[in-house]
Amino acid sequence: MRYLTLCTDYDGTLATEGTVFPETAAAVEQLIASGRKPVLVTGRELDELKTVCPYLHLFDYVVAENGALLYDPKTETETPLAERPPESFVAALRARGVERISVGRSIIATWEPWETVVLETIKEHGLELQVIFNKGAVMILPAGVNKASGLVAALKKLGLSPHNAVGIGDAENDHALLALCECGVATANALPTLKKTADFVTTGERGAGVTELIQGLLKDDLASHESELTRRHILLGTDGNEQEVRIHPYGENILLTGETGSGKSAFAAALLEGLSEAKYSFCVVDSDGNYESIPGGAVSLGASDRPPSVEEILKLFRSPDQSGVINLSGLPAPKRQAFFASLLPHMEKLRSRTGRPHWLVIDNETAPPEGASAPSMLQIASRPKLLTPAALGEVNLLLATGHSPQQMIQEFCQMTQTSAPRIDPVSLQLGEVLAWRPRIRNAAPFRLRIKRRTR
Repeated sequence: MRYLTLCTDYDGTLATEGTVFPETAAAVEQLIASGRKPVLVTGRELDELKTVCPYLHLFDYVVAENGALLYDPKTETETPLAERPPESFVAALRARGVERISVGRSIIATWEPWETVVLETIKEHGLELQVIFNKGAVMILPAGVNKASGLVAALKKLGLSPHNAVGIGDAENDHALLALCECGVATANALPTLKKTADFVTTGERGAGVTELIQGLLKDDLASHESELTRRHILLGTDGNEQEVRIHPYGENILLTGETGSGKSAFAAALLEGLSEAKYSFCVVDSDGNYESIPGGAVSLGASDRPPSVEEILKLFRSPDQSGVINLSGLPAPKRQAFFASLLPHMEKLRSRTGRPHWLVIDNETAPPEGASAPSMLQIASRPKLLTPAALGEVNLLLATGHSPQQMIQEFCQMTQTSAPRIDPVSLQLGEVLAWRPRIRNAAPFRLRIKRRTR
C-alpha cells in the first residue's frame, strides 16, 4: 500500500456540528480493518474533545490543540508538544475585555473580532506567539506550532513517513496538514482557499467526504486520482524542447543502461539528489562500492573489508526519513546476489508495514534476484540483456546513455519481445540520455538533459 495512514480534521470534516455520525465511524473501522492507521488532527482542546467524540478509541493518535498536544487514546497518555503561554498573557487579555477565552494545555483561544486585541497584546508583552484562524476561532500558539508539526510527532511514534499519509480538512488551519501529507484532500464544504491548494476535493461534505475518501483508499489506494496527484512529481530534467520532464514518486520502474563510463552514475546521483530534496527514502544496493558520497544524509552500511548484516540494515530503515546504501563489495562476487536474495523477504515485510524505503536502487552488473521489486525502482546495468525478461517487463521508463543508446533500446525490445520504436540517429551530448516510455503506445524516444542540482 502507498497510503498507510489517514489524518483527518475533526470539526467540519469528520464531524458535523461537533457530532460524528455512526456511518462515518463505521468507515473509519473499515479503514482500520484494511491495516491502515487513522490519526485525528484537530484544533480542539482535549478535554472538550473527549466530551463530544465517543470514537477517540478508534484513532492511533490524536493531535489536539492545533498541534500542541499529542494524545494516545489507548493508554490515555498526553505528550505536550509546546510550552504554555504565560499566565500574565491570559490575564492581560482578560483585562482588555477579551471574551470567551479558553485555555488548554498549550493553546489559548478566543473568537473574532478579538484578533486585533490579541495581536496588540502579543506585541506589548514581547512574546513569540502566532495567531491561527479557524472559521471564526482565534487560536494563539507558540511560533512554529501547527497541525503539521503535531502530525510529524504522531507519525514518528507510528514509524511512518508523511509520504505515506493522506490528510483531509476543511478550514484555514488545515493548510499545513494537507501540505505535509503526500495527498491532501479538501471536503466539499471546505473553504475555497483550501480547495484551491488541495490535490482533490471530495464530492461529499464533512463526514460523507471522509467516508468517500476512505472508500477510495479501500478501492484502489487512490490510484484513480493519480492524474491529480502531480504536486509531488520529481523533476528529472528537460527534453529537446526545454520542457520539464518529471516522474511519479510512486510506481515508476526505471532502467538506466549504457556502457561503463557513459554517465550512468551522474544520472543516478541526480535522481537520488531529487529524492533527497523531496524527502523520499531510498535504499541503494551497491555491489561494487561506488556510492561512498550520497546526498541527503544517507548512511552507508558495509565496506570493502566488511559486509553489512541484515540486522543493521533493517535497524537503519526503521527511521521514517532515513535513506541508506548497502555496500556489498566486502562479499565475494558470487555471494552478493545470494545475500540480497536473503534480505528481500525482510525488506518486503518492512515495506508492507511502513511503505519504506520508498525507492529501491539496484546498481550491479548481474540480474537482480527474483522478487526484487518495489513500488518505485531504479535498475542500473551496462546492458539490458544482463537482466531477466521478467525484470525488464516491469520497466516503464528506459534511459539509455553512451555512444549507442539506440542499440540499448533495440536490445531491450528483443529481450521483452516489444515492437521497437522508430529511432532517428542520435548523438548524445554530455549530461543527456535517450528516454523512452515502452508502455505508452506509439511513444517516441526523446533526448533528456539531466537537471543539475547544487548541494
